[in-house]
Amino acid sequence: MKRYSLLVLFFGALTLFSSAQAQKPQRVLDVQNMREGENVEYCITHKKHAALLQNSEYVNGLAIAEAEYNEVSKKGGAQKATIYTIPVVFHVLHFGGIENISDEQILNALAILNRDYRKQNADTANVHPDFQGMPADAEIEFKLATIAPNGQCFSGITRTFSPLSMQGDDGGDQVAAIVAGNNVYNGQWPGNKYLNIFICGEIGGAAGYTYKPSNWGATSMQNGIWILHDYVGAIGTGSVGASRALTHEVGHWLNLDHTWGGNNNPGNTTSCNTDDNVQDTPNCIGVTACLLNANTCNSDNNYWGFDIRDNVENYMDYSYCSKMYTEGQRTRMRNALQVSSTGRANVVSAANLAAVGAAGTPYLCKADFSADKTTICLGNTVQFQDESYNAVANWSWVITPSTGWSFANGTSASSANPAITFDTPGMYDVQLTATDGTNSDAETKSGFIRVLGAPASIPYWEGFENYSTLSNLPNWEVYNAPNNNAFVIESNFGHSGTKCARLNNFGQAASNIDELTSTNIDLSSIDTTTGSVTLSFRYAYRKRTTSDYEYLKVFITGNCGENWAQRKTLGGNQLSNQVSSSAWAPTSQADWVTIHMTNVTDNYFTDNFRMRFKFEGEGGNNFFLDDINLYSGGPSNDLVLAAVGQNQFSDLNLYPNPTDGDVHVQFTAQVGGNAQLRITDISGKSVAHYPLHVQTGANLVITDTKQLASGSYLMVLELNGESTIRPFVVK
Repeated sequence: MKRYSLLVLFFGALTLFSSAQAQKPQRVLDVQNMREGENVEYCITHKKHAALLQNSEYVNGLAIAEAEYNEVSKKGGAQKATIYTIPVVFHVLHFGGIENISDEQILNALAILNRDYRKQNADTANVHPDFQGMPADAEIEFKLATIAPNGQCFSGITRTFSPLSMQGDDGGDQVAAIVAGNNVYNGQWPGNKYLNIFICGEIGGAAGYTYKPSNWGATSMQNGIWILHDYVGAIGTGSVGASRALTHEVGHWLNLDHTWGGNNNPGNTTSCNTDDNVQDTPNCIGVTACLLNANTCNSDNNYWGFDIRDNVENYMDYSYCSKMYTEGQRTRMRNALQVSSTGRANVVSAANLAAVGAAGTPYLCKADFSADKTTICLGNTVQFQDESYNAVANWSWVITPSTGWSFANGTSASSANPAITFDTPGMYDVQLTATDGTNSDAETKSGFIRVLGAPASIPYWEGFENYSTLSNLPNWEVYNAPNNNAFVIESNFGHSGTKCARLNNFGQAASNIDELTSTNIDLSSIDTTTGSVTLSFRYAYRKRTTSDYEYLKVFITGNCGENWAQRKTLGGNQLSNQVSSSAWAPTSQADWVTIHMTNVTDNYFTDNFRMRFKFEGEGGNNFFLDDINLYSGGPSNDLVLAAVGQNQFSDLNLYPNPTDGDVHVQFTAQVGGNAQLRITDISGKSVAHYPLHVQTGANLVITDTKQLASGSYLMVLELNGESTIRPFVVK
């Protein structure tokens, strides 16, 4: 086996997420700050505020903002009957999980914000009788910004792939990840131009938080709102009960406190002595459930001396039935939008709205689309989704075979979200031309849809010998989330043969996900009662440091990828306990590990079985994969390439392998007779053919291979209708 070395620049790595999570002490949550039935603190805005009070610059900035706010209030505050528009950017920070919520869920959250702040929610008619007639229209609206800081048109949504989505103790680190890695503009999104909303998988144990308006950090991107993905909107990962969390946090961003005052301690009786700076919200201690008859403070008697109930249904309380702002809260929020020192006044200014694309009628500036799946089996349907922004009237879809697949006919559609069925295998380009009636744009994605052909049969073997690249192959699909190093063909060595799949993991930044997914394979012939299937493969790997903890995970599906089940996990020392501090590659077969999986159960005995190899890297060392073998029966340390004729041959041996001259085929025949010896390439194409007469007992056949080009071949020995196959390599 030939030694292979690779020089790679090392950029550094983040601390391993998985092991760090395991070693980190479990977070202690403030139970008093949690709503009933939830496992996060509903809001930690005032906790963040209290921590910042130790910063003198923040305190001074707060004082400047408060003084300007009081001056605005004295002068009459915000203009009456004026609707203020706030331009919003949703930044989705995800690690490839459910936290990468859909555009539809985000738009649902935006609609809820607009509904709540314009008092268009029907439940305002059902407030407690004590508060009938009090719900107020804040006359504040929210629109997606459509122009990035660099002038680029975009949808109002950015997406960033990073493990920091799940590490929310420092929101500043999460913002830094978005600045560096989002898919629209890598730079600052100033907080005095956009309301930045950061959607994450974890934000320090809270559902949401933000910062009060201040002169300190007014232009910073961190002058925004952090919120968990499942507290965004009422669909997708969201829910109706959690959907007002964003309404609550925007209230804080607009200078509102909790109804019980400026702290995160609902239920504390001392809150009766604090105030939320709003006259028409009764004093209370706060609730964490929908307790409509709560009356927790006796210091809020009205003009006639009657004690007033708590305004439990207020957005700034913690109830599950929040549905209103009061007139006093409306005034305070609108006045907050007139304060220049906090940046809020600039956010809603006409000049800024025009600059960020939130003024006037939406128009089409970019065509774009997605699909519910991009790899399917024959006869399956793909649901396309128009994602053009920000206004579309007509659509024209054209789907054509990619270069090299001209045997298939294309198709077209004119609806917004067509469902297309594919009946011919191959790779397909998809083009969408969208128009708003005046402007038009076209988006083409080459090789976007992969339609698998007739399923492969078993025994199935993949040694990667027949490929020079893994790009756009119909039978193997490469996934590379961070768009850095992906699985490629290693052409100098393998476990058997001269090739294998290689992932250059050494020197990569931490937290990479790379996948290699197979074509469909027919297991339907296996008896579901008595049959069994084994999936075997070989891999080679070393750690870079002893603390590395990387994973290889194997998934299988029986329905062409509609659903996947994890069936094997190798991580940390189980994957390898050997260390190489430099870029490593195997130099002998002893460096390879053989894995046998016998848990391909009968519910996967279908004609659309597929398998997926997923490597989760954390800046460790290189990974190699070879000899993926799927076959009927129990585990075999030899490659299973076809059913061996047990009644015809035994003790079959092929040597030398690899060879640069003659190949010796030695075997014992149970019966004699005329036989055939064929040599084929990996695809099954015959390249040589020799008639034989086999004697009962020991036989030796010597075959010259000098006429064959270097590469991998199959030796096929046939007798009485039965075949035995052995792979070999010509140097």
